[in-house]
Amino acid sequence: MSMEQRVQSWIRPEIQALSAYHVPDASELVKLDAMENPYTWPQDLRREWLKRLSHVDVNRYPDPRAKDLAGELRLAMQVPGEMAVLLGNGSDEIIQMLALAVSGQGRSILSVEPGFVMYSMIATWCGMDYHGVPLRGEDFSLDMPALRLAIGKHQPALIFLACPNNPTGNLFADEEIVEVLEMAPGLVVVDEAYAPFTDHSFMSRLGRFDNLLVMRTVSKLGLAGLRLGMLAGPQAWLDEIDKVRMPYNINVLTQETARFALEHHQVLDEQTRAIRRDRQKMFESLQGMQGITAYPSQANFILARTAPGRAQALFEHLLNNGVLVKKLHGSHPLLEDCLRFTVGRPEENRQLLELLEGFGHG
Repeated sequence: MSMEQRVQSWIRPEIQALSAYHVPDASELVKLDAMENPYTWPQDLRREWLKRLSHVDVNRYPDPRAKDLAGELRLAMQVPGEMAVLLGNGSDEIIQMLALAVSGQGRSILSVEPGFVMYSMIATWCGMDYHGVPLRGEDFSLDMPALRLAIGKHQPALIFLACPNNPTGNLFADEEIVEVLEMAPGLVVVDEAYAPFTDHSFMSRLGRFDNLLVMRTVSKLGLAGLRLGMLAGPQAWLDEIDKVRMPYNINVLTQETARFALEHHQVLDEQTRAIRRDRQKMFESLQGMQGITAYPSQANFILARTAPGRAQALFEHLLNNGVLVKKLHGSHPLLEDCLRFTVGRPEENRQLLELLEGFGHG
């Protein structure tokens, strides 16, 4: 048997059918594709951070539960006192832990589309079915009749609702999320990855619904390189999910750096306020452009639709002029002719807008 035949024989067919998650090379480019905070730390803060890290020993395993960091995240993210928290190596690992904990014959994950691609990918990795319910095309709101039908038909073990939603940037109506919670047979996870850029949150409602969990990340806050996520919810649920967590999953450098960053949260808060202000400026500029339809956003990016058939050309125009954005055209029928622009530093936003103005959208 050849190696190729052996691979095909042993690797699950559904894994062979997947494409690996692609991250484009952004070297020497203005990077506006990945919803990152574009700001680094001031030099004096960076020196203080490196001094702090110089006292960290890496020859020992880290605190397996990252107790000190978990406590500081509870305060920073206003987790209700009676709720438990669980940390992950990014929110991706938390999604995987959730799927592993509830997976089984006939079990499924349900979410809305277009949405975060990792929900469906992780479902496949964990041997679960995935059901995506399309959003309403006009404003990307929840299609409640379709959701009711899908939940009743598939009885999902896990429902993920990202709020604000990626890649559309909008919030879902509170009363509709509550309706999903009330009709769901299993867990409902409200993914609040973009919480720093909106005043809306379900965190304070934890405990009111026995199947509600809230997921957060520090990535959009300005710490994407740390890979740190948090799940909050009732102790009974998190005790079980914790059993599939890899030991020592939050390394010592991440634990110390995240604690340091939270102690200097005012720097991150100011950066977040700047991004929110610049998001509004970018949205207003895009609204005034012929051939571009910009959608209101409560995240740190803006979804925009070009004139029919122009998204690929506009993407290449930006790329050829040193600006990388996310091309969503072709990824989902509701994202036809769409690009997504991360809000960057003011000079990066100006460069993007000037290139958009100079492009023929006709």
